[in-house]
Amino acid sequence: MRYQTAPRPEGVNATGYDRPVDERYEVLGDAARLAREFVDSLPSRPVRASAGLEELRATLGRPLTDAGEDPHTVIADLAADVEPGLIASAGPRYFGYVVGGSLPVAVAADWLISAWDQNGGGFTVSPSLTVAEEVASEWVRDVLRLPAGCGIGFVTGCQMAHFTCLAAARHAVLRETGWDVEANGLQGAPEIAVFAGEYAHVTVSVAFRMLGLGADRIRIVPTDDQGRMQVDALEAGLAGVDGPAIVCAQAGEINTGAFDPFTEIVAACRAHGAWCHIDGAFGLWAAASPSRRHLMAGADGADSWATDAHKWLNVPYDCGIAAVADGAAHRAAMTSTAAYIPAHDDDMPWGYDWVPEFSRRNRGVTVYAALRFLGRDGVAELVDRCCDNARLMAQLLGEDDYVEIVNDVVLDQVIVRFGDSDELTDAVIEAVQSDGTCWLAGSTFRGRKVMRVSVVGWQTTAADVERSAEAILTAARSLASA
Repeated sequence: MRYQTAPRPEGVNATGYDRPVDERYEVLGDAARLAREFVDSLPSRPVRASAGLEELRATLGRPLTDAGEDPHTVIADLAADVEPGLIASAGPRYFGYVVGGSLPVAVAADWLISAWDQNGGGFTVSPSLTVAEEVASEWVRDVLRLPAGCGIGFVTGCQMAHFTCLAAARHAVLRETGWDVEANGLQGAPEIAVFAGEYAHVTVSVAFRMLGLGADRIRIVPTDDQGRMQVDALEAGLAGVDGPAIVCAQAGEINTGAFDPFTEIVAACRAHGAWCHIDGAFGLWAAASPSRRHLMAGADGADSWATDAHKWLNVPYDCGIAAVADGAAHRAAMTSTAAYIPAHDDDMPWGYDWVPEFSRRNRGVTVYAALRFLGRDGVAELVDRCCDNARLMAQLLGEDDYVEIVNDVVLDQVIVRFGDSDELTDAVIEAVQSDGTCWLAGSTFRGRKVMRVSVVGWQTTAADVERSAEAILTAARSLASA
């Protein structure tokens, strides 16, 4: 329903500067009501969007006015106009792209962050929220079983977490050669050899590209049938390096969910003086679960770790976490200052010491709220429940003879093929997406098309999995018999 607004007197601007302050903020109540209506609809609404690109462009692409519009109208129209193009990714049956939902307590904290409108750059501009992020950092170390005192930075996502961690790695390995990369750049610096598994996520190569180390210069390490790095091949590669090196391992391969053998990889890195970084975009959260913690064995000996809070911790976008064991290297790679910025000692927390941004949102406050709400046991239960639901999905789908579960389901990821056919697999994915009962994505693993099911949403129940599996199998049976 759209708001009906009375005509404005001539010369009165719609922005509301001529109104009492309390009236200007009434629109916040509109937003809260509309947001609540949306989240209440998540369990029952179709997961897919119902509008296409051109329809959305036509609806949202209205002319910009000279005088502005009433804020109630703007928010009401915005909610109505985007409605057909919203995907229920925050709901219980979204299994695409490892996208978590948002815990209500984290959403509420996020709204307060916007209302408070603090600059998260450091203590003098945001005293309370800077300390809240400091506490959240300590809780992250605790829950993820990271070394005490490691640097923690709250960034936009795992892409910038990799960038941050690998910038610290670049600093540290070049420092050992006597080269100051922050002062002198890479021109004339010793070459850094970089290694990653053949199924490393694209964000790792993009981070190397942005850091001037070159995406195409990554030395690819072969993996096994689940995408786990082969340590003997890594050791052979490191043995051929006479200089600084960085190795990127993986906690939770994006398709299979598999974990690299961290104990052996870390040992190889130590033997050759290489930096070990772990991409744990979602898999790092296995450390929070006593029943899945064994998957992370040896990972605490690495040098840096990247993960997303907006995946398995289920806080709103955007929130990634960069963690670096050598806090001095982390800070040296990131920190900045200016004449107008007050001097601060090592005890005073400054967000820009640990992240690429100078001005930034206090996104770590949502982590504070989520971890305080869940506690250690709640995070473990969330991880375990999602993993159990992934196993249930694999069990239900695998009961049909023409359905192949391609991976060992060790975490939250299930990859599926239908009739051992790329064409049928793609057709089933398209049919399920169009149906709207659930939403999942396609991928390619070892040269074959697969359906990828990722279970990381806090709302997903066994009943949601059963309903979704039935929708998938119905689509597959219909297409296979056509």
